[in-house]
Amino acid sequence: MNDDRIPADAHLPVETLCEGRWLSLRKRGRWEYAERNNPGGAVIIVAVTPDDCVLFVEQYRVSILKHTIEMPAGLVGDLADQLDESALLAAARELEEETGYRCDRVEFIHEGPSSSGMSTEMIAFVRAHGLVRAGAGGGDESENIVVHEVPRTEAGAWLFARAAEGYSVDPKLFAGLWFLEHAGQRAEVA
Repeated sequence: MNDDRIPADAHLPVETLCEGRWLSLRKRGRWEYAERNNPGGAVIIVAVTPDDCVLFVEQYRVSILKHTIEMPAGLVGDLADQLDESALLAAARELEEETGYRCDRVEFIHEGPSSSGMSTEMIAFVRAHGLVRAGAGGGDESENIVVHEVPRTEAGAWLFARAAEGYSVDPKLFAGLWFLEHAGQRAEVA
């Protein structure tokens, strides 16, 4: 990358405006942004049941005051005894916790910023393979998650229908659906 395209603010020291348990608000020059306090970032799990249904989760998000539809996801290394956890281990843990499905293998697909203009958080997309129902799901004691199993062929239309009903549908879901059909192209490009 051409270094003369990097703004001068990028070389200024970072100021901490506020520090919470999970997020910190930072400022560098005139730019304010959120930073995750866990070093592992987040993971989104693209999971399909043996019946070819995509797993989605529904939960109320206080930050936007709405019910959201998302793919199973979670923070990497957010448990005190697993600070050095990998994205793949976090994905398997979060999948079972949120949906009640256990998987026999997790495959890395892609990683990128969740909102590059606002946050330092990086999100890894992974694909869970070999799903087996192991429990009810629903999340931990702090969550109230509803699991949706949607036929893969109907997933896009189902998401748009939920949005029309007033749910907040995470746009990253459409990337997850694209990865279901095209993740093999990653190897061809690399």
